[in-house]
Formats: sequence, C-alpha cells, structure tokens
Amino acid sequence: MAKTNPGRFFEDYKLGQVIAHAVPRTLSGGERALYHALYPARHALYSSDDFARACGLPAAPLDDMIAFHTVFGKTVPDVSLNAVANLGYAEGRFLMPVYPGDTLRSESEVIGLKQNSNGKSGVVYVRTRGLNQRAEVVLEYMRWVMVRKRDPEAAAPDTVIPALADVVDPGDLMIPPGLDFSGYDFTLAGEPHRWGDYEPGETIDHVDGVTIEEAEHMIATRLWQNTAKVHFDATFRPDGQRLIYGGHVISMARALSFNGLANAQMIVGLNGGAHANPCFSGDTVKAWSEVLDKAETDAPGVGAIRLRLVAVKGDAEPFALKGTDGKYSPDVLLDLDYWALMPR
Repeated sequence: MAKTNPGRFFEDYKLGQVIAHAVPRTLSGGERALYHALYPARHALYSSDDFARACGLPAAPLDDMIAFHTVFGKTVPDVSLNAVANLGYAEGRFLMPVYPGDTLRSESEVIGLKQNSNGKSGVVYVRTRGLNQRAEVVLEYMRWVMVRKRDPEAAAPDTVIPALADVVDPGDLMIPPGLDFSGYDFTLAGEPHRWGDYEPGETIDHVDGVTIEEAEHMIATRLWQNTAKVHFDATFRPDGQRLIYGGHVISMARALSFNGLANAQMIVGLNGGAHANPCFSGDTVKAWSEVLDKAETDAPGVGAIRLRLVAVKGDAEPFALKGTDGKYSPDVLLDLDYWALMPR
C-alpha cells in the first residue's frame, strides 16, 4: 500500500470541500531575518520595535508577506502540488498583525471548478484562511489554480465560477487596534511622502532591480514549506527550467517599491493579482506602481491607499502593461492590486 502523497488532481476536488492543511508553524525572528536577507525589505514598521511602538503597536509585527507565504505554503501539498500555474488572487484581507511566537495554520474551501477545453486540466478556485494559535483568522484570500487531471477521460464536473469582488471595500479593511500615525517619524521611515502627496493616476518607477538567483529562490520557497514540483524539479517542465515561485516575485517587487512608497507600511487588502508571465533564474526584476485610489480611515493619522504593483523583467519599458490586444506584455511578471496603510 502506497504511503506517499502524489497530491490531488483536478478530479479529486469537490465543490464545498473543506481541506485542513497539515503542519502548523510557529514563527520567530528567524523568519524575519531570512526574509530581510532574501529581499531588500526596509519598511520601518517591520524593522524596529521602537518605531512600531511609537505607532501604537506592541512591537514590530512580522512582514505581512511572511504571514501570506506561510499560510500559502501550507496549502500547496493539497491545492497546487500538481498545478500547471497559479492564476490569480482576489478578496484578500489581512485581518490582524502576526508577531514572533504566533503559530499559523491554514484551511481552504473549494468554491469553484471549471475543466479546461483540452480535457487535460482544470481550474480550481479556493478560499483560504490562515488562523493563529487562538483560532483567530489573521488573513484570508481567494485564489485559482490550473491543476492537471490524473485521467484525461474522467468526467468533467459541473462548471461553477465564483463571483469575486473586483476590489475589497475600504470599509472592510481591518486596521490593527491601537495603530496611530499621528506622531509618525518620517525621518526614521526614510521618505517624507505622506498619503496626501499621492493622487490616483500617478505612476512611480521604483528604479532599482534585483537579478533572481536559483539558489535564493529555492531557499525562499523551502522557507515557506512550498513543495510545488515546478519550483524544484527541473524534469517537471518540458523546457527543463525551474519556475520561480510567484510569491518570491511578489515579495521582491514589494521590497523594491520602498523607493517611492516607503510609507506604505502595512498591506491590509489584496484586491486582485495575476502572475502574467513566468519568471526564471537570471531574470532581473524591477517594479513600478500606479496609485489607483485612496480612502480615509477612522484610525488617527492613518489613510488607506490602493496601489497597482507591477513587476517586470529588467529591460522592460516602465509603465507598459498590456498590448493593443489586451494581453500582458511578455516582460510583465506580476500585476498586483492591493490596499496599504499610510500616514496622512
């Protein structure tokens, strides 16, 4: 009797199925140190306990994307071990900060299924929640994944495509209790630009770039306990290349956005996202942002800003996103729409 886990294939998913993912993880300062070593992350709220306390928090939380990657990584053996590609995200909300010592686990519900016309794969839609040791939901998001079929002759399920909101309503964004930017120290944060200095339609070239290294991306992907075969096994793809984990590109682009958006401190909403083209070792990642919207909050000195973060290959023209055919430029790696909190 086989004891190894081959992963789920498309025909193994059922609408309404709830999957409790294995291996809860207690996070520590070690994850922060490795995260800041892998990415040029410099946002002050996540770097300094003193800065965070001056902003009304008990200490510096772990970077939002540490929580995201940890929760996401738990889902891979059950959701995307046999994935062809991770296609997109929607309705993501970061509901409370995660601190060293917190233990995170994940659970997912299948909310949609659609077999592809080739009959060899299908798209699985899931709603994932990350919970801490007190069973409090720290973040939730939807994602959809293209997954191989085990048997191409297996009957197709009824097609169900969930209706997903284009944008998380600003009123549904969760502001951490006590957060107060009224005495925010712009000198320590690294830039003087506040919420009122940004306008919808404004674009920002983040200037800097980082060349992706094979070893670093595999360290990062192992750090989040992501076991997807396409990231490690060079025989799994016809071209013999290991696909860079999309979350690695997200964190790299988010860190690069510090130059121009140093005060976009906390990610609180994930409106949508697409991994537009694959990223491979040797690609140089650069980033640009577009301001999409702004919203006031009830927290003292705190505003919400909606940003489009685009990661591109290094020689791409800034601010070029799609061609006249409506398809992404081949140089675009990531198109991410998110809400962040910024001092007003």
